[in-house]
Amino acid sequence: MFKRLAASIKLPIVIAVVVVTAMLASMAMTQEPTSPWDFVPAKTEGTDHSFVMTDPFETPQEVTDTCLMCHPDVADHFMQTTHWTWISDVAILPGSDEPVPFGKLNSINNFCVAVPSNWGRCTQCHAGYGWKDASFDFSNPSNIDCLVCHDLSGTYKKDPKTAGMPVEGTDLLVAAQSVGMPNRANCGACHFNGGGGNNVKHGDMDTSLIDPTEDIDVHMGRNDFTCQDCHWTEGHDVSGRLPWLNPDESRSFTCSQCHGDAPHSVDRLNSHVASVACQACHIPSYAPLEQTVMHWDWSTAGLEEAPDDRPWKQKKGSFVYGTNVEPEFFWWNGKMGRYLPGEEADASAEIELSSLEGGIDDPAAKIWPFKVHRGKQPFDSQLNTILVPKLFGKDGFWKTWDWNSSLELGATASGLDYSGEYEFVDTLMYWPITHMVKPKADALHCMDCHGEKGKMPWADLGYENDPMTSGGRELAE
Repeated sequence: MFKRLAASIKLPIVIAVVVVTAMLASMAMTQEPTSPWDFVPAKTEGTDHSFVMTDPFETPQEVTDTCLMCHPDVADHFMQTTHWTWISDVAILPGSDEPVPFGKLNSINNFCVAVPSNWGRCTQCHAGYGWKDASFDFSNPSNIDCLVCHDLSGTYKKDPKTAGMPVEGTDLLVAAQSVGMPNRANCGACHFNGGGGNNVKHGDMDTSLIDPTEDIDVHMGRNDFTCQDCHWTEGHDVSGRLPWLNPDESRSFTCSQCHGDAPHSVDRLNSHVASVACQACHIPSYAPLEQTVMHWDWSTAGLEEAPDDRPWKQKKGSFVYGTNVEPEFFWWNGKMGRYLPGEEADASAEIELSSLEGGIDDPAAKIWPFKVHRGKQPFDSQLNTILVPKLFGKDGFWKTWDWNSSLELGATASGLDYSGEYEFVDTLMYWPITHMVKPKADALHCMDCHGEKGKMPWADLGYENDPMTSGGRELAE
C-alpha cells in the first residue's frame, strides 16, 4: 500500500521546531511595519569553495561526503525535511479516520498521476541520488544531492531517466567549486518543471522567473528577490507548502509577514484585506509568457495519431494550454482536502483530487485566485477508485501502449487493488496562485471586480449580487 511506501522511509518524520516558526508567529502584526524591508532576511555571502574542492570526483556521492566533512549537521537537518522524505507530518486528513503520513510520495494527481512504479522518472526532481524503486535508502546521507540546490556554475543538471543522478559527463569538480546560496535557477530546476515541462503544473512558476522583468514579478524583477527572501529557511527547512500535499499549517506564511495587515495608504483598500487575499488583486493573470497546461486527457495516450485538433503526444495524450490566464476565484481558509489513494469516488461528476475548505461564512476564509487544472485519467470502474499507471521504465505504458498491463503493474507497486476493469474519468485540482506579483500600478482596480463588467463571480461566491452596491458579506448570513 501507499502507507507501506511511506513506512519504508527509515528516518522518523518529526515536526521541526525551528526559528522560522517562531518568526512567523511573531509576525501577527497589529500595526503596519515601518518598512517591508525590515522583514526581508539579510543576504548571506557565500564562501569560496575552490580552495576546498580540489580533487576530481568520480561520483556525486563523493561530493556530498566532502561537503559533510565541514557541514556535519546538515545531513540530519535536511533528511527530516519534505524535500528529502516527500512526506509531510502525520495528520488527520479529510476522508480518513486515522492519522496518516501524506505527501508527494503517496499522493495522486492529474498530471503524471503518481510516484510509485514511476520512481526513476519522477525522482529526477528528488534532492537525492538513485531513488529508482521502493528500496531507496533514506537513511544514507551520501545520497543527498547538495549540488542541485547549491551549484552556481549553471553546468549541473539531473538526467530525467536516472533516478536523480547528474547528466553523464557533468564536471562535478566545477560544480562543487562554485557552490553558494541557492538562486532562483536552483529552485526552479524542479519547481518550474513539475509535471514534465516548463510551467506545466503551477501556472505562476516558470523559467521566466530566473531573470524576470518587474512586470512579470515585481519582487524578483525590480528587487531581485531570491526564493528564500519569502520562503524563510532555517536548518535547510524551507517555509511554505502546497496545502494539498502538506497539511502542516505552521509551514505557511502570508504577505503580511512583511507588508502588515494594513499595507495600503487608502482605508478602502485596507478594508478588503480581511476578506480578499492580496494575490487576488496583485496577480490579475498568470502564465504571461510561458503556456501552462489547463487540461490533460490521458484517454488519448497510446493512439497512433491525434484524435482531434487538440495538441497531442502519444506518450501523454491530449492537452489544452493557456497563456496570460485569468484565475478562477473561490473562498479559501488555507486548508485543503485531498483524495486518498484507494478511496472510493463518485465518477458521475468531476472528482476533486484536491478540494478547498472555507466559505463566505468562514471568518478565516478569503477570496483567492486559483489555477484549476482539469484532467481525464484511469479509474477502476468496479472499485470506483483512481488508478495508478506504470508509465516509465521496463514494461511501462510508454513501452507497451497497454493500459491494462500498466495499471496492473501500478497497482502492485502502490499496494492498491485493481479489478481489471478501467475507464477514464474527469478530475480537477486547485492550485493557488501566489507568484508573478505585478507592480501596484498593474493591480486590479475597483471596476475590474465590481460593476457590470466586473470579473468576480459574486453569485458563485455566495453573494446575492455585487457587494459594492448591496451591503457586502452579510448578505449570505
